[in-house]
Amino acid sequence: MERRRFLITAAAGSMASALAPPPAARAATGRRVGDSLAALHEQRLTVLRHLDDRIGSGHVYNAAVQEFDMITDTLRTASCSDATGRRLLAAAADAQRAAGWTAYDSGHSERAEDHFADAAEDALAAGDPEVLANTLAFWAIKCYSTGDPRAAVSLVEAASTYATATGSARMSAMLHARACRAHARAGDPRASDRAANAALDAYRNAIPLDEDLPSLYWVNIGEIHQLLGSSALNLGDPARALHHFQQAGTAAAEAYNGDAFPRGAAIYCARQAEAYLALRDLDHAVGAAQQAVERLGGVTSARGSATLADLRSKLVEHRAVPEVRQFLELTA
Repeated sequence: MERRRFLITAAAGSMASALAPPPAARAATGRRVGDSLAALHEQRLTVLRHLDDRIGSGHVYNAAVQEFDMITDTLRTASCSDATGRRLLAAAADAQRAAGWTAYDSGHSERAEDHFADAAEDALAAGDPEVLANTLAFWAIKCYSTGDPRAAVSLVEAASTYATATGSARMSAMLHARACRAHARAGDPRASDRAANAALDAYRNAIPLDEDLPSLYWVNIGEIHQLLGSSALNLGDPARALHHFQQAGTAAAEAYNGDAFPRGAAIYCARQAEAYLALRDLDHAVGAAQQAVERLGGVTSARGSATLADLRSKLVEHRAVPEVRQFLELTA
């Protein structure tokens, strides 16, 4: 797997291979399909993204795998133009990315690695920089969250090369924020701070969300601040973390939308609680912890559940405080 990851990130040094690939492998004969079929798969993948946001990964993983199987079956048995073939292959890559993300969020890290590697290779073959950059960004999350921040840094650096090809400042901002997280996990405050500043600078050039790349529907300035706050918390600066978390919720029209992303909101609320706890503000810590529990209710996410379990373990040492004890008893 490390070798596959190395080869994929090394390919970022030769953009020509990504942007002008050979024709996608597919059947020379069989029923003829066109862009309308590719569009249907793209629409279904958009729905899967939003279902994952709303109900969690546990229900979406199998659907992502099935979507990939349908697309690859078409590529094996039907004929189409080179352009349609690449579009279908890019959709197959995005389905693998979705499978990788939902596998990781469901607690299956090794399975996620395979899906992410397959997704990146298919996106390279399709010559689609948007799917490739997005895949590497999600793969980086898995790496820095499971003890391999250096691998995450290399993935984000490669993703940034492809992000330039997309022309999206929003994509670049998101990747800088991911780099901030990876450097923070690696314990490198200077590199993390540089990436944080780069994320905010890049975002100033972002075009309106509804005119940007469809895969970035979830990226606004509120999300960027949530990521920067999480990084500050990793670096042992709870006061700065809370500043970013508060900015995320008060960023005018671009505030973080917890109703649309309940799993993400639950995890960010748990991180706010951890920051308050580090500052010995138990009242606000319990309040944020309660919000985290409420947000995650009904959403299947091993990652979210593990985040809440970790927070509860940190609150246990304060169980002599009535508010903390009551929260622990209600969530036992």
